This record gives sequence, C-alpha cells and structure tokens, in this order.
Amino acid sequence: MSLITDPRRFLYRDGALDPDDAKNLVAKHLAHCDDGELYLQYSASEAFGFDDGRLKTADYHTASGFGLRGVSGETTAFAHANEISAAAVDRAAATLKLLDPAKGPPAQPPLRTNQAMYTADDPLGVIPFAEKVALCQKIDAAARARDPRVAQVAVSLAASWSVIDIVRSDGFVGSDVRPLVRLNVQIVAQNGDRRETGFHGMGGRYLYGRLFEESEWQRAIDVALAQALVNLESVAAPAGEMPVVLGPGWPGVLLHEAVGHGLEGDFNRKGTSAFSGRIGERVAAPGVTVIDDGSIGQRRGSLTIDDEGTPTRRNVLIEDGILKGYIQDRLNARLMGVEPTGNGRRESFAHSPMPRMTNTFMLGGNDNPGELVERVKDGIYAKSFGGGQVDITSGKFVFSCTEAYRIRGGKIAEPIKGATLIGDGPTVLTRIKGIGNDMELDEGIGICGKGGQSVPAGVGQPTLLIDGLTVGGTATA
Repeated sequence: MSLITDPRRFLYRDGALDPDDAKNLVAKHLAHCDDGELYLQYSASEAFGFDDGRLKTADYHTASGFGLRGVSGETTAFAHANEISAAAVDRAAATLKLLDPAKGPPAQPPLRTNQAMYTADDPLGVIPFAEKVALCQKIDAAARARDPRVAQVAVSLAASWSVIDIVRSDGFVGSDVRPLVRLNVQIVAQNGDRRETGFHGMGGRYLYGRLFEESEWQRAIDVALAQALVNLESVAAPAGEMPVVLGPGWPGVLLHEAVGHGLEGDFNRKGTSAFSGRIGERVAAPGVTVIDDGSIGQRRGSLTIDDEGTPTRRNVLIEDGILKGYIQDRLNARLMGVEPTGNGRRESFAHSPMPRMTNTFMLGGNDNPGELVERVKDGIYAKSFGGGQVDITSGKFVFSCTEAYRIRGGKIAEPIKGATLIGDGPTVLTRIKGIGNDMELDEGIGICGKGGQSVPAGVGQPTLLIDGLTVGGTATA
C-alpha cells in the first residue's frame, strides 16, 4: 500500500516529516536510553447530542501530534507537541538531556503481530451527517411513543478514528488504526411529581452499521425505559451489611475498580497496592479467575498493539483464587524482571504510557444464577451501577447502584433507590460464595480514569453471590 492511500498519510504530510526522518531522529535522540519511543498520532472524532426533541450539539474535531519519551532506569523524560515535524521532534529531544545515560543494553523491541482486532476503516465518513441526525430523531420519537410516562429522552452518538505510529531507536515501527463508536440512550420517566432515569449504551471498535440496525437501537430504548419505570416504583434502600448478588455484565465495573487497578504493575512495583508481593498466594475464593484480555475482536477495550507497540494478549491475573500476575507496561515489566503484557496505554500523544486495563472480567462458574438468588434470605440484587471510586492502597471502594432490588426469602422483591455498595476489593474476593454460569461482557461503554488520563475499557462477569457487603441506604427500617 502506498503512503497516498495508507491512513499513515495523516501522520506524514506536508513534507514536515517522513517515515525515514522519524526513524533517523529517534535513532539519534534515544540511542543512550534504556527504552522509549516516538509516538505519532492523528485522530478525528465526532459527537451528536439530541435532547428535548432537538439536535443540541454536533461536534467534529481533529488533532495530530507526537509524544517523545526516553526512559533511563526508573526515570522518564517526556515531551509532546501538536506539530508533527522534524524540527519539533528535535526541540522536544532537549528534554531527554535530563536523563542519565543508560548503563546496560537497551530494552528489546516488542514482538511483531500480523493479527488485527478491528477494521482500519474510518467510521466518521461512511454514513452521511443527515442520517446520523435522523437516527437520533428516530430513537427520540420511538422512545416517546413507548409509554406516556416518558418525559425526556436524550440520545448521544459518537465516533472516533485514530491513526498511530510507534517508532523506536532499534528500527521497530508499529502502526495501528483504531475505530470506536458508541450510542447512548437516556430516558426520564415521570409519574405525578416523581421523575426517575434509565440508561443504556453500546459500542465498540467497529463501524456505525451495527448501531443503525433497528433491532439494536430499539433494544437500547427497551432497556433504558425498563430501568426508568422500575426506578419509578423503587423504595428507599436498606442500610447495613448483607448478602449481595451482582448481576452479569456491566456490574463487572466493580471488579474493574476494586480489583483491577490494584493488579496494575506500577502500583505493585512501588508496593502501594493491596496485592503487592502476593504472587502465588490465595487472594480470592476458589473458582475465582480474573482475566485481562485486549485481544478480543472489536471490543471497546481491545487493541491490536498497545501504545508502546506490544501486541495485546490474554493475561490470567487470578486463577482459581491464586494471584498469578500483574498487568504491565514496558517500564514496570523491565524493572520487575517480567514480560510486558500489552497493557501500556495512553490517552493521546500528549500523555506518557502507563499500565492500564483493557477488557477485564471474571470467568463464569457452575452455579445457576437463579439458585444464587434463592440462597439469599434477605439481601440486595444489584443489576446496574453508576459511578464508583476506589483507593488503590487499601482497595476500599464505594459504588452507587442505578438499578437494584431487595431480595426477600430467596426471591427478587421490590426495586430500591439510593443503594451504595461499600467494601474493599481484597475482602470481597474472599467472600464470593457463588459464581454463575452466565458470564457476560458489557456492551461497550466503559471509560477508565487513572492519573488524569481516560481510556476506553471493557468489563464483565457472571452473576456473583457475595456473602456480606456493606450497603449504604436511607431506609429507616
């Protein structure tokens, strides 16, 4: 493929920098470092916001630039610019002079891969502007026609397309082209003076086509509306420690926050994670197996290569309750004497990479999900979550439920409102008493924050029975 038709033409244009220039500059400036790379990126994104029956926002944005990183020992020097040119790279290289020269041989380049996890096509240009607006209108009208209690509908449609090159001083060049799409539907239902909200979203690393299929967006309406109507009937959540059953799929976001971040290499190398130094130890109940896998086709958290050029792969973090490993970028893997796992990620060219999750999930077990509920005399069934927070050092977390129910006598009873789940990841892992056979991945809406950077991520789990979580609620009895 010639550079004229290659998506990389967006990186090497106007004669300011060509691929050979990039290699030569990196060889010159990073020769005395342990590791590092020139990360070139072009991205285009669009977002449509439809609310109150009208198109409220239609945004289009492009950006391009580079990040130049040198690593020596534990020290990183990083500079970035939104101008891709040889002169700008030379200017950025002045930052590298702050590094001590490497004392040993440079780090080995990443392995190569010829496997792609998604198409390289650009989702933004495939469907005309008017059709995207029309989809938002159709969803709005269909949602309002569903039920007279629908008071407000908000639809958002978004896509991005990113082209990257990773150039190293050893001659390695890794390239990736990354599509990403997402559809969100939020419905407010009203009954008298009471208003409650329901939400559903979906997306992944594919083109818009799937989101434009009527069966898909109609299903998004169904889920969002059902949640809003359930919440209209909800009563105040109880408070106290009680058994909790977590539904499959998106509730895996609790696992992501409470456990996943604590398994990232940087926290463990520095000894600040609750899981530091515990490889080979039992950290969870028997049957608990936790995976991080960036190599699942078209998933939101997937990458063909990570942002350092390492191919993604399936990493077993916890197997049958035993801690097997951490997720690693190149720097922390080198300092810990292990292999990088394909988890070096960055928000954009303006950010330095760090170890981050991709698609993180717990494997299914052998239990019937219905029987897990039947084992609970008095507790909570949490079907969907909103936001959550976690303290990496202790693993303590707080999560708010957006759809939850009381369990009474082994049966799902009335919906509850205002429930928060409070606990700590290491303890929760040991209190898992039942693992359903219904493992699901979420539908492609996850955004993970760490160190001021946001990246798309996937989560998943089967139905889980946890014997004792603190539930924060407002019920008086």
